[in-house]
Amino acid sequence: MADINQTQFFKVDIEQEDSVKNILEEVYDALSEKGYNPVNQIVGYIMSGDPTYITSHKNARSIIMKAERDELVEEMLTEYIRCNGWDKKGQE
Repeated sequence: MADINQTQFFKVDIEQEDSVKNILEEVYDALSEKGYNPVNQIVGYIMSGDPTYITSHKNARSIIMKAERDELVEEMLTEYIRCNGWDKKGQE
């Protein structure tokens, strides 16, 4: 039985991060090409789990379903934190 006083660590595989990043990029590009607002469509998919928010153009619907929705959120949040310099706070 695990010690409840110990903190567990969760580590994301670097290769998996790249894969999720590539998935988001491909889906974003396909949605843009079809004239959709990619942010709105991806958020709709993440919130609902309904793949019809994602176009089938360039196989984007199948591609986005290769990643779990929580992995998509994690990748986007990680990138947001990195771009805003929050990951450097506390290291100064």
